[in-house]
Amino acid sequence: MTAELVRGQNHPLDRTRVEIRVAAGGPVVAGVTLGDEQGRLSGVEAVAHPGAPRRTGIEVPRQAAAEHRIAVDLDALSAAVHRVSVLLALPTGIGGLTAFGAAAAPSVTVTGLDGTGIARYTITGLGAESAVVAVELYRRQGTWKVRAVGQGYADGLPAMLRDQGLPQAAELAAEIEEAVGRGQARAVPAPAPLAAGRSERPGAGPAAPPAQDRPSPAPATAADGPAPSGTGTGAGAGSAAGPGPGSGAGAGAKAAAGAKAGDLPPARADGGPIDYRHPRRRSTPAPAAPAPSAARPAGTPPSAAGPTAPDGSPLPVAGDAAGWSMDERLYNQVWGMFEDLARSVAAYRSAADFAESRLEQELDRALADPRHRLGTAGEDARATARDKHATLVTQARAALDRDLAQLMAESEVVEPALPPAFARWDNPVWQGYHVPAERPMALRLGDLHLPEVLDLRIPMLVRLPLERGLWIDSGPDSYAHGGPGPERDIGRRELPGALTDGPPDESELRRLAMESAVAIAARLLAIHPAGDFAVQVIDPAGAAAPALAPLVESGALPAFPLPGAQGVTAVLEELTRRVELVQMAVRHRAADALPADLDTAEQLLIVHDFPHGFDDRALTRLRYLADEGPAVGVHLMLVADRAQSREYGPVLDPLWRSLLRITPVPDAHLADPWVGHAWTYEPPLAPKGSQVVRQVLGRLAEARKAS
Repeated sequence: MTAELVRGQNHPLDRTRVEIRVAAGGPVVAGVTLGDEQGRLSGVEAVAHPGAPRRTGIEVPRQAAAEHRIAVDLDALSAAVHRVSVLLALPTGIGGLTAFGAAAAPSVTVTGLDGTGIARYTITGLGAESAVVAVELYRRQGTWKVRAVGQGYADGLPAMLRDQGLPQAAELAAEIEEAVGRGQARAVPAPAPLAAGRSERPGAGPAAPPAQDRPSPAPATAADGPAPSGTGTGAGAGSAAGPGPGSGAGAGAKAAAGAKAGDLPPARADGGPIDYRHPRRRSTPAPAAPAPSAARPAGTPPSAAGPTAPDGSPLPVAGDAAGWSMDERLYNQVWGMFEDLARSVAAYRSAADFAESRLEQELDRALADPRHRLGTAGEDARATARDKHATLVTQARAALDRDLAQLMAESEVVEPALPPAFARWDNPVWQGYHVPAERPMALRLGDLHLPEVLDLRIPMLVRLPLERGLWIDSGPDSYAHGGPGPERDIGRRELPGALTDGPPDESELRRLAMESAVAIAARLLAIHPAGDFAVQVIDPAGAAAPALAPLVESGALPAFPLPGAQGVTAVLEELTRRVELVQMAVRHRAADALPADLDTAEQLLIVHDFPHGFDDRALTRLRYLADEGPAVGVHLMLVADRAQSREYGPVLDPLWRSLLRITPVPDAHLADPWVGHAWTYEPPLAPKGSQVVRQVLGRLAEARKAS
């Protein structure tokens, strides 16, 4: 899987022969510089460019083009080379572009020789810059990594080469321009614009705030080298698919990464403006060159007429996202908050990692000379290195705290505005609950947070109907994945039950797992119109009766499930018959031919203590329901310990893999493939002692009787 990088983030390389592919919105010049540990160039021979396209281990294209492929053999490089920087510059007289901000954001992809993607970086946030250091491959402790740099230069190639310590920067830049001019006839034109007619529906395209509305990362200082020191994009930037509130917003989030305040929207080839905006957030475009104080909190439209903070900056607004309805706008706004938090924390971690690596290098240099290991000179060098490290980490944390403050402010206005389907059980919206007339678009399955900010919870929203079944892990190992830490303590205090003295025992986990299942089932029942959703339960041992009491007392569950194999067989036969009949009716368009006794409401099947009580025939039916049921409204939820199914061998592995695993206690097991975070998941349990679930089910029962 190709890793999508944000500015300042790095990614390991698992091979030394790679290809760097460049795609831009117009002709660009591609080059490579070979620097030492500090990124300094030894001379013009350390630059591969169209006039000198081949250096040892490097080959670059000879002309300006909209697409490039650069070959790199890291093993062939000299031992003195520690940084391989990929440069992009706009040629004069080709394509008419004078700034990167006037075209689509260029992207750089590092691939294997067979085309397998390793890492990709889209260089957003460029405005008047005409040259940019896109990415760098750097050597650290004998291994190579790729880092997304995105450092632009408004003064073009000379300034970029001068910044890398090349005295002959102006002369070499002129030589490169001359070589590009000679090859102008071979320049590859920009790709043709996409055909018109793309849907303009909000949420399905770029209908969100422009990049200039996002705070920019803190610029790197000269002492920091090319890696950003105060990395941390604005909290309004956005993130990727993963274990978060939904899917499909990752590309727009990456396109908004690293945007600079005041950048103008680039122009299309046909003359019209192109908006590179977060696909799920909207706002009024900001002025072309706003003052620094005009930076707004995440998700807030920069409207002078809206509410403002004491410092004059606009306050967050609930529903500040694209969408046809308020629910859709809030859903997309929660998505934006998830992406913003993911990006900001990724930038902070990358900056802290860079600061740590530089500290190691400087300490190694300070101790390299035996004469300096003792005495004041050595102590001063080590103290200076540690001071620099502390400064970089402090700057990065300050940028993160700025973004987190914006997200916290946004969360404080969004959380109270959420509808029941998205709201926590302690939200006042449940006090005024009434049975909805329409089906919801999504369900809150719990909360997500990261250890850098324990107080900020992002709702974990999943679209409905559920495309995957759920597995609530009741095994004793379900608490071990996140490890100890303060985030566990905070999450533990918020959950009901005896979770204050340490990890729960096996019986406590089983109880909490079933309570989580009932809480999710009750929410699904409550957010659907009366009669449109039903729950069935398989409990062969009869151990789930206390947890099922609210469902039985309200009539949502007609009776406690039959114990033993008889109860397992009866429920599975009924649901299998329903799936087969509905499939045939859909296939033949004969919905009117369904039997009158068939319940066509969506069904949630809760299986407790799986696979206890299941024989081979029952297992086959359960796997059939898991595969075929979601398409016709039958959804599966297992409450189980996977270790108990070992006796069945690998026959159940496909079933486990098809389910979304969640835990009855806070656990950092949900991986985010975009930035590599391990998100801590918290189950959607009601506060200890609260009767909100019973009250909501009671009102639903009254509405069901009245209908």
